Amino acid sequence: MEGTNKKPQVRRIFDSISYRYDFLNHFLSAGVDFYWRKKAIQLSGMTSESILLDIACGTGDFAITAKKIGVGNIFGADLSFNMLLLFNQKVDWINGKVVESVAEHLPFKDGSFTNITVAFGVRNFYDIPQAFKSFNRILSNNGKVTVLEFRLPTNPLVRNFYLFYFNKVLPFIGRLISKDKEAYTYLPESVGEFDKKVDLVSLFKQCGFAKVEKHSLTFGLVQVVIAEK
Repeated sequence: MEGTNKKPQVRRIFDSISYRYDFLNHFLSAGVDFYWRKKAIQLSGMTSESILLDIACGTGDFAITAKKIGVGNIFGADLSFNMLLLFNQKVDWINGKVVESVAEHLPFKDGSFTNITVAFGVRNFYDIPQAFKSFNRILSNNGKVTVLEFRLPTNPLVRNFYLFYFNKVLPFIGRLISKDKEAYTYLPESVGEFDKKVDLVSLFKQCGFAKVEKHSLTFGLVQVVIAEK
């Protein structure tokens, strides 16, 4: 689904699965998602002086990871109201610093943040270039965006296992636990579609970022892309 018509679909899906979202993330990744987030934060070079906006923040796991390594000033933004409710329940230190918003139109002043993070959320944006331009606007000079996102592995053996797991196992378990038939069909489909059509490094450069680097994790299952303003 393309364009702004994607917004109600994405909002409905994540509102629906919010109450089982954390469990499913950790269960379906066998807990490796904790490592992915920690590694992405480390690669970003954040410090206790960083001012972080976690976009598509969900229930707050990326923000919690950043807090654990010393980041002191953290904000969150997400399209799903139910996700934000759970975020506030989990992290009482961030109350009043979350906003219901899409990435394409962020309600913050120019140069407000030193860092932006997005974990497994860029593929749900309805206009990725517009979102990246919005990121550029609200970042301070030399600020960084850190994107953690799935990708299709290049190794044929790993790729075949990945496709089987994402297209067969994940939808079955997701539907069984979340009771949402669409959610865990949409999620694997969105990964495949995203990987075919979107080159994050190229897009960041087109949207005005001066330096972009990409790292692969866990046999190429996940990519970390860091773009500097």
